[in-house]
Amino acid sequence: MQTESRTIVALVGRPNVGKSTLFNRITKSRKALVDPTPGVTRDRHYERVTWDEKSFMLVDTGGIDDNPEDIMVDHIRNQAMAAIDEADIILFLMDGRQGLTPADYEVVNILRKTEKPIFHVVNKVDGPEQEVELISQFYELGVDKLWAISAEHNYGFQTLLDDLCETIETGPVEEDLPEGTVRVAFFGRPNVGKSSMINRILGEERMVVSNVSGTTRDSVDTLLTHGKYSYYLIDTAGIRRKGKTKEKIEKFSILKALGALERCDVAVVLIDAEEGITEQDATVIGYTQDQGRALILMVNKWDLIKDDKKRQEQLMGEIALAVPFVGFAPLLRVSALTGYGIKRLFPTIGAVYRQYSAKFPTSAINNLLRDAVAEHSPPIYKNKRLKFYYSSQIGSKPPRFVIMTNSYKGVHFSYKRYLTNKFRDGLELDKVPIQLIFKDKSEQRDKKKK
Repeated sequence: MQTESRTIVALVGRPNVGKSTLFNRITKSRKALVDPTPGVTRDRHYERVTWDEKSFMLVDTGGIDDNPEDIMVDHIRNQAMAAIDEADIILFLMDGRQGLTPADYEVVNILRKTEKPIFHVVNKVDGPEQEVELISQFYELGVDKLWAISAEHNYGFQTLLDDLCETIETGPVEEDLPEGTVRVAFFGRPNVGKSSMINRILGEERMVVSNVSGTTRDSVDTLLTHGKYSYYLIDTAGIRRKGKTKEKIEKFSILKALGALERCDVAVVLIDAEEGITEQDATVIGYTQDQGRALILMVNKWDLIKDDKKRQEQLMGEIALAVPFVGFAPLLRVSALTGYGIKRLFPTIGAVYRQYSAKFPTSAINNLLRDAVAEHSPPIYKNKRLKFYYSSQIGSKPPRFVIMTNSYKGVHFSYKRYLTNKFRDGLELDKVPIQLIFKDKSEQRDKKKK
């Protein structure tokens, strides 16, 4: 079995050196093909990027953990150490105008201890005339190579990206798994019971289980055969709330979680029944949808509230309110401690995966579109009635459909939601995310002429 290998590139640097500007430059470049999957609208600090046919996951470390309580030098040191542990390539950004700081020296000394590719980047160098003046002092760091760039004005940007991509290995990773294996990754905050849940599923102690938060530092994979089906279970490090830890490795456990999302088909997010859903849980769920993964919510430790009907109703209401964008996701009430509800997991995974990987004949999709438009006429846009000509499936995992129209800009979100619900009902895709993409028929015609 093959899975795509995606390199994690972490941006490291103290505040105000231009990490976010460089992040935006890379992810929004016309040449960089960014893959933003519809999910929840919020500030994202990572993005899947393809540059010259090389793919990588770019992460702005400041966006993941920015604890103002830390002393600046300690904070930047912890960022660098965590990036060394969790990322594949590190872009260490410095400020050419401000010059060298104690934090820069400290981080460079840390980076020397790793064999991972490190790019020492001097930002805010607006052109070759400034490069001689601003770059020279940074050679005092004793590094072999410096990249002078201006993230704001694009100077040196292409050279940096070209050199970066030369270090990225391409091609799929071979996994020796049975054909048709479903890859299932477990996510959640530390101490929510992920490892205990997998141990309960396996029926034996194959993983280290502990009530100490953060026991699982890396993903641990287990192949399980259940009946005639095979499942590849991935237990990931817990994604911790900002500012709750000082330990460098746990600070960046989210990077490993993002990597696990790249490898799985179905994401199982555990929620603590006693604590309830948190903002961090909602963020993790948002990550799963940003990357278009099938999703199952598991409310663990249900045994703690099994006799409290009022708390149960309150918890279900909190979850529905916190993550309304995943109303399709099955929700299981379970207990890793007692085994309650666990037997429903594999039938649910099977039902979800069948929908997630489903393919449909074009005729059925077009009949569905025609009936939906006939039942509810499209709105008027710029004095013209919107028209929908035809539709076809352009992908699965998750199911993706393109709909050709006379003006994709005129498709209001409410009508898109209406069509999405019609596709869900008509194709029986009630348990997975689906994507509708609208394109102008005239644009496709112009492309063919060229």
